[in-house]
Amino acid sequence: MKVNRNRTFYYIKEGISSIFTHSLMSFASVCIIIAFLVIMGSFILLAVNINALIGELESDNIILAYVHENIMEDDARALAPTLLSIPNVSSATFISREEAMSTFLGRYDETDRYEDVDSTWFRHRYAVYVDDVALIAETQQALRYVREIATINANLTIARALVTIRTIVSWVSVIIVAVLLAISLFIMSNTIKLATFERREEIAIMKMVGATNSFIRWPFIFEGFLLGITGSLIAFLVIMGLYGLTAGRVIGFEAGFFQLVQFSNVSVPLFILFTGIGFGVGVGGSGLALNRYLKV
Repeated sequence: MKVNRNRTFYYIKEGISSIFTHSLMSFASVCIIIAFLVIMGSFILLAVNINALIGELESDNIILAYVHENIMEDDARALAPTLLSIPNVSSATFISREEAMSTFLGRYDETDRYEDVDSTWFRHRYAVYVDDVALIAETQQALRYVREIATINANLTIARALVTIRTIVSWVSVIIVAVLLAISLFIMSNTIKLATFERREEIAIMKMVGATNSFIRWPFIFEGFLLGITGSLIAFLVIMGLYGLTAGRVIGFEAGFFQLVQFSNVSVPLFILFTGIGFGVGVGGSGLALNRYLKV
C-alpha cells in the first residue's frame, strides 16, 4: 500500500514538474483547448438562444377558435374541457365578446370612428395554444369536429416556417460543432505529439533502464489531465464572461424583442461538457501520443 502511494505521488510530482519544464508546449496545449472550447461554446449558446427565440415565436403562434354566435357565454366557457382534451392542445384561454371588442379598439387611436361598434359584432372565442407547432394542422383539423366551434383561424404558413427554421438551426449547429471538434482534436493531437517528440530520448532512456510502460505513461497522462482540465476551466470562465458582456450590451434591445437565455440555465451542462472534453483530449491525446515511443 505504501509503495503504491509513493508511486502515485511520484506520478503527480513528475506530471506537474513536466508542465513547467516544457512550459512552451504546455502553454500551447492549453491555449488550443481554450480556443476550441470558447468557439464551440459560443456556437452552442447561439444555437440555444435561437432555439429559445423560435420557441417564443411558436408560443405566440396560436389558433383562434370562434364559437357559434348563438351560443351563450356560460355555454361557451363550458367548452374549455373539451378543447383541452384534444391532443397537442396545451391550454385554451376563453375570450369573451367584450374582451375581443376591447382588444380591437385598443389597436386604434381614433376610437371615435368606432363609437357605434357593439360587442354583439364580435364572437366568443378561444385562444388555443399547442405543445408542438409542427402538429398545428392536425390540431386545427381536430378542432373542426367540435360542434360549437364555427370557424378556426391558424397561420399554418408561419408555423411551418418556424418548424423549418428550427430544424435547420439544429442541424447546422450539430455540423459546426462536429467540424470544430474534429479540427481541434487534430490540432491538439499533433501538439501533444510534438511535445512527446521533444522527450523521446528521455522515454528511450527510461525504457532501457527497465522502466515499465505504465511507469512511463502515468506521469504523461496526469500531465495531460492537468492541461486538459486547466484549459476547460479557463475556457468556461472566458465564455461566462463573454456571455455576460454580450447580455449586458443587448439588454436594451432584448427588452422589446426577446429575452436571452440566462447563463445559469445552461452553466451546469456546459461545464460538464467542457470538463469532459478537456479530460478526454488531455488524457486521451497524451496516451495515444506515447504509444509509438513506448515500442522500443
